[in-house]
This record gives sequence, structure tokens and C-alpha cells, in this order.
Amino acid sequence: MIYCAGKIESFSFAKSLGVGLIDSAISLTSSIMRDNPSEILFIGTCGAYDNNTEILSIFETQSASNVELSFLNGDSYTPIDNCISLDVSQETKNIVNSSNYISINNSFASKMLKLGIKYENMEFFSVLSVAKFYNIKASGIFCVTNHIHKDAREEFFANHKLAMDKLEKYIRAKNV
Repeated sequence: MIYCAGKIESFSFAKSLGVGLIDSAISLTSSIMRDNPSEILFIGTCGAYDNNTEILSIFETQSASNVELSFLNGDSYTPIDNCISLDVSQETKNIVNSSNYISINNSFASKMLKLGIKYENMEFFSVLSVAKFYNIKASGIFCVTNHIHKDAREEFFANHKLAMDKLEKYIRAKNV
């Protein structure tokens, strides 16, 4: 079954989960109980921590993290696993960080890259966490809309429509 965040990131062939970690976890759990999907595909846009990443590039992954700025600054710790990979061979490739906050800080982006985390999307960590809990195969397909910097929001909106169109064409070409 194909899922997306919803709101401005909706597709006619995908179920909307809601924006952020909480809404997506609740909605996906509800959908699993109701629809019993055998596989989950989440599609959406993301920001790139590496300024060399090509805008509007598309990638696939099964790895996500939930790392916050306070953790990177040594101001907090977590007793829970903050990184998940459903495909061990992809563990260190294309990790997508999820948070209820969107990054605009170059220093944060550099620290994330040092951890091997390349992208951010608000929902993907919760999607993989729920899928893992229910033992359902899951993956994500993302299109990069922006780099992480002080004008990330403007760059996101400038590229969002093109990214959505490109994602839809990519999904249809894959015949998912």
C-alpha cells in the first residue's frame, strides 16, 4: 500500500497519513488494523543536509533516524533506538532523519552528515517504526526539494510542485 503525508503532499494513488511523527504513526497504525497491507511504500519530499545533493533527485531507502539538535549538542540523550533500518545492506545509505521540526541550520546539517545522515522528512521514522512493530516490509521513495540553510523554506516551496510531479512520474514508471 502506498502512503504519503497528505495536506500539500498528496497523491491520488496514496493514502494520506498526516504531517509529522505523531499523526503519521497514529494514522498508519489505524490503516494497518483496517487495511492489512502486506507492504508499505511511503513517498514524499525531503531536504538534503549535503549542499552537493542535486535538487529534484530521487532516491529509495529503508533507513531512518530520529536525531534532534539537543542530542547533537550533547544536551540530551535517549534510552530508545533512534535509528532504524529494515534492510541491513542499506544501513548506512540514504538515512532520512525525522523530527517534528524542519532544519534551517548549516551547522546542524554538517553534524548530521558526520553521523552519515543525509536527508530529512518529517514522517519516515515513524512509518518505519510502525512497520517494524507490525513486521511489515516498508520502504520510502523521496524527491529532494531543498538544502538545509536559512532559506530552506523558500527553496522547498520553489521546488515542491516540480518534486511532486517528478515523484508521481517515478512511481507510475515503476508500475507500483
